[in-house]
Amino acid sequence: MELWLEDALASAAYVGVAAVIFVVAKLVNDWTTPYRIDHELMENDNPALGVSIMGYLLGVGFVLAGVLMGPSRGLGRDLIDISLYGALGIVLLNVSRVLNDRLILGRFSNVKEIIEDRNVGTGAVQAGSYLASGLVVAGAVSGSGGGIVTALVFFVLGQAGLIGFGLLYTRLAAYDVHAEIEADNAAAGVAFGGALVALGIVLAKAAGGDFVSWSDNLTRFGVTLAVGLVLLPLGRWFCEWVLFRTAHLGQEIARDRNLNAGFVELAVLTSLALIIVVSI
Repeated sequence: MELWLEDALASAAYVGVAAVIFVVAKLVNDWTTPYRIDHELMENDNPALGVSIMGYLLGVGFVLAGVLMGPSRGLGRDLIDISLYGALGIVLLNVSRVLNDRLILGRFSNVKEIIEDRNVGTGAVQAGSYLASGLVVAGAVSGSGGGIVTALVFFVLGQAGLIGFGLLYTRLAAYDVHAEIEADNAAAGVAFGGALVALGIVLAKAAGGDFVSWSDNLTRFGVTLAVGLVLLPLGRWFCEWVLFRTAHLGQEIARDRNLNAGFVELAVLTSLALIIVVSI
């Protein structure tokens, strides 16, 4: 059989398994939440849940891509790995939603904000949490030498990093992040969610690569996370006081609810995160 035909058939097999995993991911989210996704998205036209589900499905896609980025062990074993780690990723992403609700945006009910108030800002933060968590798991499963245990350990460490970064972000912001998001300020949610994604990119690098030893990989994780926790807040300061010094981004987000300011912050922090991961 021609090599190109073998590659095409392998790709079709990967896509087929991924399609099944996406269906399972949607069903699990339905089973573990007090609302029905189809009803909210297609009948109620709920944009807040749409933003959240976008992050969830992309997070699942990141996990699957992370598996395929690792060394191939043959089509049959690769399909087993995709199925196994895809299922693990679904569980961990739903765990990340609970942690986000209780520890990152714990001052109000995320379900109420998204379903009853259709709060796009809350949906954006939840999407950012999904994306960041998916990136962490993708990094942890992308190399060789690891397994389910290493993926779980780095997921827990990544969640701790995200929670700590969330606390740092809310302390450094020039406004009450939780109050603004609860007040349906989409700009504040986009900015905060974008910051979580930026750290998720850094965490993917921290958790990625081949597993050499616990001491080596944990040290690399800690150093990379520390770099992100220092440089990303500095990037936010640069964005607010240098790049757009004629307009205070904090005021634009909190007072004017200017989505443009939220998108600018998202773009600057994710760009900085990308620079960090390719240079460290």
